[in-house]
Amino acid sequence: MFTRHHAVWPDDLPKHLSVPETSLFTNLEISARRFPDKPAIVYYDTLITYTELLREVEALAGYLQHLGVKKGDRVLLYMQNSPQFTIAYYAILRADAVVIPVNPMNHSAELEHYLHDTGASVCLCGQELTGFIAPLVGTANLAHVVVAAYSDYARVPTDLALPAEVQAAAVTPSFTGGIGWRDALNAGCRPGPHTAGPDDLCVFPYSSGTTGAPKGCMHTHRSAMATIIHRVVWTNSTSESVILATLPYFHVTGMQGAMSGPIYNGGTAVIMTRWDRKVAAQLIERHRVTGWVNIATMAIDFLSDPDLERYDLSSLVSVGGGGAAMPKAVEEKLHRLTGLRYIEGYGLSETIAATHINPVPRPKAQCLGIPVFDVDSRVIDLNTGQELGPDEVGEIVSRGPQLFQGYWNRPEETERAFIELDGHRFFRTGDMGYYDEEGYFFLVDRVKRMINASGFKVWPSEVESLMYRHPAIQECCVISRPDPKRGETVKACIVLREGQAGQVSEQDIIDWCKAEMAAYKAPVYVEFVASLPRSSTGKLMWRALQEEENRKHAVGAEQA
Repeated sequence: MFTRHHAVWPDDLPKHLSVPETSLFTNLEISARRFPDKPAIVYYDTLITYTELLREVEALAGYLQHLGVKKGDRVLLYMQNSPQFTIAYYAILRADAVVIPVNPMNHSAELEHYLHDTGASVCLCGQELTGFIAPLVGTANLAHVVVAAYSDYARVPTDLALPAEVQAAAVTPSFTGGIGWRDALNAGCRPGPHTAGPDDLCVFPYSSGTTGAPKGCMHTHRSAMATIIHRVVWTNSTSESVILATLPYFHVTGMQGAMSGPIYNGGTAVIMTRWDRKVAAQLIERHRVTGWVNIATMAIDFLSDPDLERYDLSSLVSVGGGGAAMPKAVEEKLHRLTGLRYIEGYGLSETIAATHINPVPRPKAQCLGIPVFDVDSRVIDLNTGQELGPDEVGEIVSRGPQLFQGYWNRPEETERAFIELDGHRFFRTGDMGYYDEEGYFFLVDRVKRMINASGFKVWPSEVESLMYRHPAIQECCVISRPDPKRGETVKACIVLREGQAGQVSEQDIIDWCKAEMAAYKAPVYVEFVASLPRSSTGKLMWRALQEEENRKHAVGAEQA
């Protein structure tokens, strides 16, 4: 067991936490009994109590079972942050089913994969997204789409600037299989007994593999429960905590830290559907927000608001996140304004949020943190698998109670994802890093071919697969390009088909990609090339392109 970090462990925290032997739904049930009239959710200026939340979860769970959802079935959840996302998530769990959270930026081509991979027959969908899912009814097993209008829960008049999606009135679904949200809740269906236990499957956040096809990370109620209580205890959250939910709920950090965490301890989530730095500041001031989980890009934008000092941010007691390192200058501005240090953490879809978090009393800048409760992390040599010592760079491997069960329907990839050390099974994170003498971990590079654009994971193979649908593209290779705002962004190197030179422009390709895939995945830069580098065996040498791109950026930075 790695214990080097115990010397800097917070004095007021135990090193072991017992994980409750219950389902995640039970957390909501208990909090509703303890705090029936307390706001579980604040949606802009509309309050939703625990009693109301539980009632609507039960009603929707009953309707899902009416549609034929059974224990262990997978149900797609395709929405932006909203009260309906929370209701849908816990209704799926109440029905003993498995949540498949889908990025609302995904389009039809990407949704097809989720449907075929999971066999889902039901999708719970935001109204603004129906154009992407409605044509897929009848694809694979999809038969029913329950459509939610976010305006249904923005009931109280507000002076806050609401996103267009929140302002839009509910429209009765007119496509085959479409069901209105209110119709589902008002159907009067009561769910059967809740039978899911700690070792039943709970949620499959999707990651990506070497093939580029996203794959479901199988989490049980037990593993999901672990990171919920870890963050709650680590940040000293209580039933009086008010958490600003700006990270998307489909993402494990937002899901666990800003949705399920408050439900576990009877706190309140203040939900934003779309990021808006001014609205975020207003909500912090108005609703006395105590905690905010975000990504560096979001914090940078927030702190760059020239009017920020007008707002009362004194209620904040915890600000932190992950996804990309926080620039030191920005962290210093946060400290100057609030007296708080930015608490960075590290986790993956496979660990359903953080395995490492900086100790609140002693954080280090641009650092992953230390292994949290019951987590054992090591650094191994990439070639030999041998364990390395302090300041030696290798692959980070981890084991702990939050570790996933494997990849859905992918036993071979599951097997490759683990390594045995000291008689224990460790997950290979695919991230290169090291730890220092005090046991703090630091990220260096990625083994896996992944682009981290503002905290969103972009898998080049997946983007390439979608781009090959363009009739002018013969070959393409997606790499990262350094970006001062996003950290890194997406670039595509393209070999055009014969006769297409001069017939299609780089911008044409970019515009096509924006229409065919999620915006964060779409290439921001396109470069036409005569050929792509390949090895003697014909394998695409993407690293050579990446190294050349990095070299050009470095030269440009020096000249600037």
